[in-house]
Amino acid sequence: MSDVDAERSIVFITPITPQAQLFFDYVSEQTGMPVTGVEPRAPRWTEQLLDSALILFDATALTMDDIAFVEQALVHNDDLTMAAFNVRDEDEAVDLLDRLYLQGVFYRTDRAELICKGIQSLLHADWWMSRHLMTRLIRTYRRRRINVFRPSCGLTQREVQILLMLGSGATNLEISKQLFISEHTVKSHLYNVFRKIEVRNRTQAIAWARENLGVPPVNLTETCQAMHA
Repeated sequence: MSDVDAERSIVFITPITPQAQLFFDYVSEQTGMPVTGVEPRAPRWTEQLLDSALILFDATALTMDDIAFVEQALVHNDDLTMAAFNVRDEDEAVDLLDRLYLQGVFYRTDRAELICKGIQSLLHADWWMSRHLMTRLIRTYRRRRINVFRPSCGLTQREVQILLMLGSGATNLEISKQLFISEHTVKSHLYNVFRKIEVRNRTQAIAWARENLGVPPVNLTETCQAMHA
């Protein structure tokens, strides 16, 4: 282990339990690096993360708000490597990768030895994902790139805009205020959108948008500006 590595550590962002501490000790023993656990949004947590060589998010214990909060705080630190562990399945992995800049994914079913092997790869600036997952991501991003230049299912630009805002969690009233149109017009657009993409409700429409258009920005104003740029 180099002098630089000696000053850094592996950090797991997860609830701290005796079982978790045993796992931290095991990873430390296998990698030769100090391993610590940090509760999400714990006091002074940013200092520990900024000094880390690798950050691993617990997908089962953290909300997307927690993960986004941490990533936003670290967005200007290019030296950090981030990964997720305890991921349920490939669908959840795709969703996480769609929202966060992760370089590694570990599933709940992965054995401790395999996780340590993956951690070693991440510490050496490699990626750690299955070939099938990487192939799926490439196909998804390729499809979205095509949809940027070709209308999706006959949707107009306004309908795509409203669909993206819907996916950001906006209500009909919020959409109407941002676009300076009536709620009745928003409902009319949504009716046409649902018909064109063959879904029955908002939840299905949001899922379709994430699969075909990507995850929308959270900020509604930025969404509008991007669509008009």
